[in-house]
Amino acid sequence: MRLCTVIAVCATVLGVPQAATAAPAPDCYDRTAAVTYEESRIETPALPGGSRVPYALVEAGGFDPYVARLKRDLCRARSLPAAKRLLQRHGARLWETAVARAQGRVRMGTIDRYDDRPLYWSRLMGTRDIRQWVPRFPLGEEDRAGLLRVYEYASRGVASTRFGRGAARVLVSGFDPYQLNGEIRRSNPSGAAALQLDGLTYRDGGHTVRVQAVALPVTWSGFDAGIVEDAFGPHLTALARERADLIMTISQGNRGVMNIEQWAGAWRGGSADNNNEGEAELVPPAPRWPQPSPTPEFIETTLPYQAMVDAGTGPWPTALNPRLCEWPAGTRPAGPVQCRTDGPSPGGQAQSGGGGNYLSNESMYRSNRLRLALGAADVPGGHLHISALVYPADPLVVIDDAFAADRAATVDQTVALVQAAEKAAPRIRGAAFAR
Repeated sequence: MRLCTVIAVCATVLGVPQAATAAPAPDCYDRTAAVTYEESRIETPALPGGSRVPYALVEAGGFDPYVARLKRDLCRARSLPAAKRLLQRHGARLWETAVARAQGRVRMGTIDRYDDRPLYWSRLMGTRDIRQWVPRFPLGEEDRAGLLRVYEYASRGVASTRFGRGAARVLVSGFDPYQLNGEIRRSNPSGAAALQLDGLTYRDGGHTVRVQAVALPVTWSGFDAGIVEDAFGPHLTALARERADLIMTISQGNRGVMNIEQWAGAWRGGSADNNNEGEAELVPPAPRWPQPSPTPEFIETTLPYQAMVDAGTGPWPTALNPRLCEWPAGTRPAGPVQCRTDGPSPGGQAQSGGGGNYLSNESMYRSNRLRLALGAADVPGGHLHISALVYPADPLVVIDDAFAADRAATVDQTVALVQAAEKAAPRIRGAAFAR
């Protein structure tokens, strides 16, 4: 397919009408209805002399026709089933479009293809519109929440993690941008890596490997609702036709290093998420999914970390991070916190894993807690923290060449590390064509 060179052409290729020719959207929204704190950031004012960053990024990515079409089509939905079908279709189209754009199969907008932010802000505009939509039929809060979930799961890739037969299966996750109160321009290289990895198929050592990816929210409420388990669980059950051969959660960590976390802990520190919410507590049980008994305080990675370190990827050094922090037995949460690199002490209670006690730690903990509960101890699993980004010094510059190059290099190294893990995982090598 010929690469698109202007937004209008790309919109036609992807089934999204041009904004200039679309019929005016009917007025079916109550803009006084409550939105989440995260959604309220869409209207972040522009700095003097600058632009409103969320809208500028959606336009620069070529996604403004998509946002307009969802807004229009919602007003035409005549029933709850019709709305559910519509949101499934729109969510899937948004994810598929973002993946195609990221992987260079279509060219949209004016911003580089590694940029994950147009997807983030487009999705958030969609959830805001669903929340403020006034439909033609009665819609209770529970039904609206169900519609939001349909759209979220489709637009995050959770609803489309299909592998097919005859390939080794690798399932990974990245994250949305976060810490946007202090820096509205934030990208998340793990989310950008997920877009590069989703659907990636390649040959390695005589066998085919297929990777699927999802983008996780930076919200405690999203994790409480079970999105991590819903993403990984269908590929970890013993009877799953598309059982994963390796799972990896990925997030942004410290600048200048790629850390494979040795330990994930059962405690969430409660730092504010994208909704400015947070409470220090044990990681809650997952709805709809089992968990091990007793619940583990720490879970150790089973990724082939030495092979990942030895793969020699760059530009950043790769290392195993053995650090964890704990309370002595029976003293959580008031006792003295002790950090160590020689593993948990007998009876020690988790305070943080190697990557802390925020949502990145919890993504590793939840996915691997479920892996153990479902009897998938033979499936390698763990977490990769990748290098953080540095933003242009001029606050009016949304992206410059140095920022784009830094993100692309980090994302490409992330892809290489996922491939190195697959190459070394023992279960994959002999099992790919056995099923």
